[in-house]
Amino acid sequence: MKKNVLIIGAGGVAHVAAHKAAMNNDVLGDICIASRTLSKCEQIIESITRKGHLKDTSQKLYARQLDALDIPATVALIQETHSEIVINLGSAFLNMSILEACIETGVAYIDTAIHEDPDKVCETPPWYANYEWKRKDRCAEKGVTAILGAGFDPGVVNAYCALAAKRYFDKIETIDILDVNAGSHGKYFATNFDPEINFREFVKVWTWIDREWKEYPTHSVKRMYDFPVVGSCPVYLNGHDELHSLSKNIDADSIRFWMGFGDHYINVFTVLRTLGFLSHLPVTLTTGQEVVPLKVVKALLPDPMTLAPGYIGNTCIGNVVKGWKDGQRREVFIYQVSDHHACYEEVESQGISYTAGVPPVAAAMLVADGTWDAKTMVNVEELDPEPFIAILDRIGLPTEIKEIEPCSAATFDGTVRDLAQELSESTATVTVSAANPMIAVAPKPR
Repeated sequence: MKKNVLIIGAGGVAHVAAHKAAMNNDVLGDICIASRTLSKCEQIIESITRKGHLKDTSQKLYARQLDALDIPATVALIQETHSEIVINLGSAFLNMSILEACIETGVAYIDTAIHEDPDKVCETPPWYANYEWKRKDRCAEKGVTAILGAGFDPGVVNAYCALAAKRYFDKIETIDILDVNAGSHGKYFATNFDPEINFREFVKVWTWIDREWKEYPTHSVKRMYDFPVVGSCPVYLNGHDELHSLSKNIDADSIRFWMGFGDHYINVFTVLRTLGFLSHLPVTLTTGQEVVPLKVVKALLPDPMTLAPGYIGNTCIGNVVKGWKDGQRREVFIYQVSDHHACYEEVESQGISYTAGVPPVAAAMLVADGTWDAKTMVNVEELDPEPFIAILDRIGLPTEIKEIEPCSAATFDGTVRDLAQELSESTATVTVSAANPMIAVAPKPR
């Protein structure tokens, strides 16, 4: 049994994870929340206390200030708090520093996103091989459990791939991971998580097709799909973290990732990118001051945490898997739907943070009881998916499974056609009013 959890980070995802950890602290033990900004950690604790979510009041819930890029400082905090599980929910720029501290102290490590170098974007696949996987042998030598990408996507969708292979298919042909947010936050423009990380991941589209990596322009391949609960939504072929490990660990001809974007988002993103505002490289002003355009955009946009109170609508994330079972063609959609308002009512969060923040706590619970204490580095799809999905069903993210008649109108066709044809069908049309910009995002009359 491993006890005591150190949560590093104090953003929206950490807020949710801290609530869920507190609600399961009879399994997890003491909980310390650490971040560069102590006041943000204390605000999370205040929210947990106000909601009455500390299940076992004899266990500690407290905050510490930490610069997680400082490896010795992180080592010292792990030792001071007697933490045996570290959940890294800080910026993806911190992954390698926190992982190094965990390897040095011999404690379990869990994160929710692939490592990022501030000077590089959308690195050559498989991206994990550039950073995390280089440390796998050291984790094995020291018996350190390191679970990579244990959010929703990556994370739960990886477990859905493993579940499909274990229970539903003898042979998998294709997997299409679909992620749509059909909610509304009422702002002119905002990202649902860190704008800097959000924009960086859309610079290139690396996807796994016919057992090889292929690159496509951003937002160039579009599909419409009728999702459960949220209805018909546009999705675009995208690169994403989970493809970089699934391509290695899951036997399938093609594994693609699709994310939902409305025309308004496409328009704002395209204008910002075309003008150079999404560049991660510094520019020098006429005053001699050096700034990074993307960081300026981040500073101007709403903090994702502030979106939660007025958020309405639902998310739907899942995997359309096609293949064969018992000699017959089969297609299933394994998915999860979350309601933004319900998430706020429970833990004062919006649904995007909720879906990303609950899974690492489920993973920590499985590490704590030994089920997922792998004593080496693993991606989620390398572990038994069923205990993970069972805990998620119980603590807020219930999974649904829908059988689809192969080749029917309900199927999702992720086959990428000639690029010229794809481009001609992926244009976005927007309405703009200089006098009232909100007209661009107002709901269309039915």
